[in-house]
Amino acid sequence: MARRSSRARTPRRPDQLALRFRTWGGARTGAGRPRSSKRVAHGRRARITRHVPCHVTLRLVAGLPSLRSQRLFRLVRRALGATRHARIVEYSVLSNHLHFIVEAEDPSSLARGVQSLSIRLAKRLNGFLKRSGQVFADRYHCRALRSPREVRHALVYVLNNFRKHAASTRPRLPLSFLDPCSSAGFFEGWDPEWTHAPPDRRAFRDACPYLPRGSVAARSFLLRRSWRRYGLIRPFEVPASVD
Repeated sequence: MARRSSRARTPRRPDQLALRFRTWGGARTGAGRPRSSKRVAHGRRARITRHVPCHVTLRLVAGLPSLRSQRLFRLVRRALGATRHARIVEYSVLSNHLHFIVEAEDPSSLARGVQSLSIRLAKRLNGFLKRSGQVFADRYHCRALRSPREVRHALVYVLNNFRKHAASTRPRLPLSFLDPCSSAGFFEGWDPEWTHAPPDRRAFRDACPYLPRGSVAARSFLLRRSWRRYGLIRPFEVPASVD
């Protein structure tokens, strides 16, 4: 039988126990990965079916030139026209991000379609700009559009998004202005009350005659007809946030 040590052990005080683990880190003010409001939360993706369209947003890293320049927009539009797996019905190209209204058969088709589009855009942009490295700041943001009202709000947000950004940076745009860096010139849901004034759709479509339009016709009932019960869209509607 082992002999007990004649020397009694002195119990440690609580403050001494705490000191033992301070070198291993812990909760400290400012520790950890910096938080940013622009990052997309890594939650479960919305359930997408062929009957439920979605609003997809892709954001570029800082420091890249504007995608609305003539050459870069042509490059982007060619890439949109070659998209597979997912169907881009409407789109808007802003200086540092892109908005899409997309239809897909299921979540995996949507993921493959957006992933292939992101890779295609990244390769073409890096090649054109003679650079390498990351092009998109984060994974794509997706919002399912399950009701006619949600679809109409998303259409206004995408097609008239440039008007929203231009409100604080430039003189007031004409009431009939359509963004040439979007699919607005091909959209058939504008309020006819405002079609008597330009935009000249023929001039809009002839701006890049040799390029694919970048979008396809809608198949889902929500995108084709259902949203119209809340009224056709006017070119001067300023979109509110849909996030």
